[in-house]
Amino acid sequence: MPPTSPFGRTVCAMVTPFTPDGRLDLDGAQRLADHLVGAGRCDGLVLSGTTGESPTTTDEEKSALIRAVTEAVAGRARITAGVGTNDTRHTATLARAAEAAGADAVLVVTPYYSRPPQDAVEEHFRTVADAVGIPVMLYDIPGRTGTRIEVDTMLRLAEHPRVEGVKDCAYDLLGSAKVIAATGLAYYSGSEELNLPLRSVGAVGYVSTVANVAGPLLAASLDAFDSGSVEEARRLHAAALPLIEAMMAGGLPGTVTAKALLGALALPGGPVRAPLRAASEEWVERLLKVHGEAVSNAGRAGISPSGV
Repeated sequence: MPPTSPFGRTVCAMVTPFTPDGRLDLDGAQRLADHLVGAGRCDGLVLSGTTGESPTTTDEEKSALIRAVTEAVAGRARITAGVGTNDTRHTATLARAAEAAGADAVLVVTPYYSRPPQDAVEEHFRTVADAVGIPVMLYDIPGRTGTRIEVDTMLRLAEHPRVEGVKDCAYDLLGSAKVIAATGLAYYSGSEELNLPLRSVGAVGYVSTVANVAGPLLAASLDAFDSGSVEEARRLHAAALPLIEAMMAGGLPGTVTAKALLGALALPGGPVRAPLRAASEEWVERLLKVHGEAVSNAGRAGISPSGV
């Protein structure tokens, strides 16, 4: 049986929809959330992560987004709010605001740019976890923040009663496997190409940008693995790789590629906010081609393409 967690298992790092003139689109956010939880097979949503353009949304917009999506989802999925900044006090304030707005949990990234030492990293997370009464997911992504959450730091943080999960983008399978083996932390792949490898060593599931447009295909790979059909899981994982590569490693940020595809598929997303820029028409055509192949792969595997 797959493990359980307060954050869900097949979790989408949801984009934040904007209107054509760049305002927060709460109606679009509700429609997208309903789609992702239904046809998209997501049992959890992360709001206001990097995919959700958290650096360019206001504190008020973040809280409004939580309230709107929580209303739309109505208990059908776990709502985790991204609250991470490089300012401990601000992060704690955002975490309290997220809890007050109805979030089930919070996602906290390592403080970025300032590159604090490990004792300061640990204190940052402890301060935020002490500020709320809901579960905390740590976000380890040194390629963007410049700082790892080292294994020893993770082991100590696992002792905190509200630190319950990790979104893992560290690309350190050995370190991740050591923490999974030694703690009860719910580990999530934050890099779609590692969804299956991390699940094989005990991760719970994934937090995925690609799930905005390919949730059923990603979920099917985990389903196959958890049912004992390892070869089918490997085949489904491989089928998703071209789309993962195009969206996440093709040269444009995942937020841009996800919103490009959502727009082309007539789903809510809208424009990105500066400094991000929209994908060109050539990029959209390329993404649609690869996405179409993913839909075909899903159909051949008996997966409903309606959510892809």
